[in-house]
Amino acid sequence: MLDELFFAHNTELLKLPGGGTVPLRFSDSRAEHLATRNAAGLFDFSLMEMAEVAGPDARTCLEHLQTRNLRLLAPGSIVYALLLRDDGSVFNDATIWCHASDRFWIFSGRRGDFTWFEEAFNSRPRGAARLTRLSGQYAVLALQGPRTFAILRRALDLPIGELRYFGFAETRLVDVQAFVGRLGYSGELGCEIVVPASAGADAWRKLVEIGAREGLLECGFAAANSLRIESGYILFSAELVLRTDPFELGLARLVNGTDFIGSAALRQKRRTGPRRRLGGIVPFDDVRTITGAAPTAQITSEAHSPVFARTLAMGFIDAEVSAPGSFLHLSDGRRARSARLPFYDPGRMLPRAPYTQVASTSAPSTRPAP
Repeated sequence: MLDELFFAHNTELLKLPGGGTVPLRFSDSRAEHLATRNAAGLFDFSLMEMAEVAGPDARTCLEHLQTRNLRLLAPGSIVYALLLRDDGSVFNDATIWCHASDRFWIFSGRRGDFTWFEEAFNSRPRGAARLTRLSGQYAVLALQGPRTFAILRRALDLPIGELRYFGFAETRLVDVQAFVGRLGYSGELGCEIVVPASAGADAWRKLVEIGAREGLLECGFAAANSLRIESGYILFSAELVLRTDPFELGLARLVNGTDFIGSAALRQKRRTGPRRRLGGIVPFDDVRTITGAAPTAQITSEAHSPVFARTLAMGFIDAEVSAPGSFLHLSDGRRARSARLPFYDPGRMLPRAPYTQVASTSAPSTRPAP
């Protein structure tokens, strides 16, 4: 988290379990959401757990901790991965940044995960590898939205057009070392910027100053939450509370490793198939009577969508009746229909748009009705 005193005069703060705070909103969360969709939003993601795995056996040790095969991961590349328990349920998701064949960074969304990292790291011979906690040493700023590159071209000493999707590069921001990765949590073009914690507040101010002419707004957790629901992204404190597995989450593509924690249990789960699936849920605004039997869905996340001007949700639906458009009974008595995820940008093309396309437009091109 950035310095709480820095934020104290600017925003409403949200206290996190286990201590610390993050901005909940700076002014109006709807305006922050729409600024991210149409221009740019700046988020403080320094709440993430961050650790380094380094040494000649770093890759082998890290492959044991998570679900991805890292053999072809080149320096300057990032992968999205899952962290599992022994029973194959998902403990959390994570990103892995490869600095070199013997040096990796791993980020997860919850402070306190380092204890899990340590236990997993020590659960088998580690060889010549070491695990070091980096949380608190760095600030993580997420700049998201179609004007991201326009802002970063003026803020960084970096040919931003060469930064590929799920790639990162080392550069300088406010005269300090910075690592900039092209990824994010909003469903838009975006980057995460990692700088020393001591420079976090100055980096924030610099990006706000440069971004003002592009329509940038400072954004809090409320906007991040509604953005990620529109975009169908999971949250550890919502979708993962039910001890679900990668197949139920629709994330089987993230399982291509072999000998990782939970791999034996997953092989059995793959044979039996999922009983439920994570899907989109659109609650009806009015009370409706559904004739005939309808499955019951369990909502895990819900928010008002500023883009679609209605409530959207995510949750688990019986796998046999989870086809988009199915009528649903919700556990709180409401009625709903199922929908395909993501609600916004169904092909997930905006985050990976070519630089030439990004440079020629300032607004997303697709907003289908859910």
